[in-house]
Amino acid sequence: MASNTAPGSVSKNAVAVGPVILLGAPGAGKGTQGKRIAEHYGIPQISTGDILRDNRDRGTELGKKAAPIMAAGSLVPDDLVLAMVADRVNQLDCRRGFILDGFPRTVAQAEWLDDFLASCSFLGGKVRPVVIGIEVGYNQLLQRLTGRRSCPVEGKIYNIYSQPPKQNGVCDFCGSQLVQREDDKEEVISERFKSYENKTLPLVDYYRKQGRLHVLDGDLPADQATEKIFAVIEGND
Repeated sequence: MASNTAPGSVSKNAVAVGPVILLGAPGAGKGTQGKRIAEHYGIPQISTGDILRDNRDRGTELGKKAAPIMAAGSLVPDDLVLAMVADRVNQLDCRRGFILDGFPRTVAQAEWLDDFLASCSFLGGKVRPVVIGIEVGYNQLLQRLTGRRSCPVEGKIYNIYSQPPKQNGVCDFCGSQLVQREDDKEEVISERFKSYENKTLPLVDYYRKQGRLHVLDGDLPADQATEKIFAVIEGND
């Protein structure tokens, strides 16, 4: 049965949900929905970026190898990323499930993940990830990204088109000047979309061919999208 718990609240009846993968172009809403899933089911949201920074800051062997590559602004090789993901997923807080944020990014990483999960014992046995593809039209994505502004103090996110602040360019809560991320500027966004289409979009076909892809209309209001995601995770969609 699909949960009746309000989006963003912690489920009273915690269930094992397995790994959850959210696919979608930049601005599709993966970050928002990932946080809601994590809060609702009480499972960790695992970001490859966070894993890399954590290993670097703790000075692990993997982190020492990745640090100079990260400092140079280069992509960390798959062998290091995969080893860090494996180490993180093997921790106790992932036993009931976890959300992968920014991973896998390529078909090769997805194939590795399938093999890795098949070789591990999670949730009482072998598991396969729940894969949800969030689809949003190009123009809507562009508006979401180019219109996004954030408060450097409160962390509050606005959108000058759909959720503007009461006073133009100023945070409603603390009055700080709002800022735009460098990678939300239109010239950078076009490159982000190209990278997504070339590397990550093939993942959609990979999971679709396996019959594991659940497509979600990303233009839905956030709460409706969340409820549909809960239904998919709990096997009711």
